[in-house]
Amino acid sequence: MRSVQRGVPLLILLLFVGTAGGQVPDGYVPDQPMPMDPATPAVLPMETRAEVINDWLETRLDTVVAAAMRAEAVDLWIVSGREYNEGPVLETMLPATWQSARRRTILVFHDRGPGEGLERLAVSRYDVGDLFRTAWDKDEQPDQWARLAEIVQARDPERIAVNRSDVFALANGMTDTEYAQLRGALPDQYEERLVSEEGLAVRWLETRTEAEREVYPQVVRLARSIIATGLSEQVIQPGVTTTDDVEWWYRERIRDRGLTAWFHPTVSMQRPGTTKDGDFSSEQEGRVIRPGDLLHVDFGITYLRLHTDTQQHAYVLRPGETAAPKGLQHGLRVGNRLQDLMTERFETGRTGNEVLSATLEAAEAEGIDATVYGHPIGFHGHGAGPLIGLWDQQEGVPGKGEVPLRPNTAHSIELNVAVSVPEWGGQEVLIRLEEDALFTGEAVRYLDGRQTELYLIPRP
Repeated sequence: MRSVQRGVPLLILLLFVGTAGGQVPDGYVPDQPMPMDPATPAVLPMETRAEVINDWLETRLDTVVAAAMRAEAVDLWIVSGREYNEGPVLETMLPATWQSARRRTILVFHDRGPGEGLERLAVSRYDVGDLFRTAWDKDEQPDQWARLAEIVQARDPERIAVNRSDVFALANGMTDTEYAQLRGALPDQYEERLVSEEGLAVRWLETRTEAEREVYPQVVRLARSIIATGLSEQVIQPGVTTTDDVEWWYRERIRDRGLTAWFHPTVSMQRPGTTKDGDFSSEQEGRVIRPGDLLHVDFGITYLRLHTDTQQHAYVLRPGETAAPKGLQHGLRVGNRLQDLMTERFETGRTGNEVLSATLEAAEAEGIDATVYGHPIGFHGHGAGPLIGLWDQQEGVPGKGEVPLRPNTAHSIELNVAVSVPEWGGQEVLIRLEEDALFTGEAVRYLDGRQTELYLIPRP
């Protein structure tokens, strides 16, 4: 955990109120609150989902690829992979009914220029759905790589991009074997035109289209409705239910809804007399949930190829209580304030490291003990694009933190604050929050609001 200096100037202290470990402006009320117990949105039948995914994919191939190639000054892009070893980019370009690539699948994008538009081909034994027509007749040219070389020579591109990257695993999908065979097939003059253009893959993965931006809030609402039920008396019986029980209930509920989880849900707790540090490599296991506990859940689903990633808190009421202790409520407000300090510093072209540094500087000025570790989200839970810190790298992240923010990208606003809770004898508590949001290029909008009140168990 990053420890901020406690020596805050007196003038600043007079402007803020709150318990030790975090001040918020007097009268502060966070905006964009979430619905506390939302109804579960309808989940589409599998056939309809496939239709939606394929419609979105066709639009993406028609628009996002061309824009990305021109932004990165790429004339021709080769995306290659084999069955069960497709690579992250190729996986997102396959039709909804394809569970994997067929044999070796090579996709080729050629930018013929603004007046001509984008050409896309499959150097494959099969058409790739209705999106890529095969440009390889094995009877005429038995060698698949030789046929690719013919296509490249006919178009004579100046810059040929392949998915190779030292920084982003998601942009590093072309294996050494595929790369060696590609180089061996191309005439010598084209070898020097090959570029490992990670920026192209990142732009493809991180850009959210208009249709995706319209539906993404409902995907997050779907995840949030499951979270809310799990953090209620419908699932938790204090004194009996364990954190493991809730984790597995979430896993079963996700499957019952016809969805998938991209990581195993985790549920942990803090209570008076316990300590919790900033090392998240392990969580408490199998602890019985009791009145007075502060629960934390980390939860993510995949639906329509979009991912969610959410961390929220609930308080288990003691007999006679109707609300959580004010110190815990204040801690959530401090967390909301840190979210504001972070999202207010989103700016097109600003790098993740710059957002991180500016956020931590602002938090320190307000006396907030902050740790910030936001990340892109979309086709992958930990998506391609700028990292805004890691929980154990608060000085900046080489490589991934140096990527600039771009419009129409989605991000998990992930962070924690350490606050002292008077009702727990001044014990330090971590408020760990994560909410998914869209960056429009001008502002950050939470996809389905954010937690501004603690869930209560049972509900009053």
